[in-house]
Amino acid sequence: MGFSSFLGRVLFASLFILTAWQMFNEFDANGGPISKELIPKLTVVKKNLSSKLGVALPDIDARQFIATIIFLKGVGGILFVFGSTFGSFLLLLHLAITTPLLYDFYNYRPGKPKYNQLLNDFLLVCLNFFYLMSC
Repeated sequence: MGFSSFLGRVLFASLFILTAWQMFNEFDANGGPISKELIPKLTVVKKNLSSKLGVALPDIDARQFIATIIFLKGVGGILFVFGSTFGSFLLLLHLAITTPLLYDFYNYRPGKPKYNQLLNDFLLVCLNFFYLMSC
């Protein structure tokens, strides 16, 4: 049972570790290719939160945000492999921060192809979230 549990953690965490490694290799002065997709979404989130809270929020630097994502995925995945609950917490934090931002199905009308695709991806990530909560 111990080996199969370890193997399961390795396979699950490899998704996070390998994507963190890829993001690290692509990271440059602008934050890498993901920054092109992330900057407009961060701007929309900032505007929405500013209007809801009634307070002007500071700018969110996409490069620092991407570096934080890389850290949470990489360190969280490595710690998760060795059975650390802190690693699970880091991966949960990563999913809680990035999932509503990257899979913004709520900005599209139901029935549109983009809506269905984003909602499906969002629900798959939520399944990972609940799996991590059970660890």
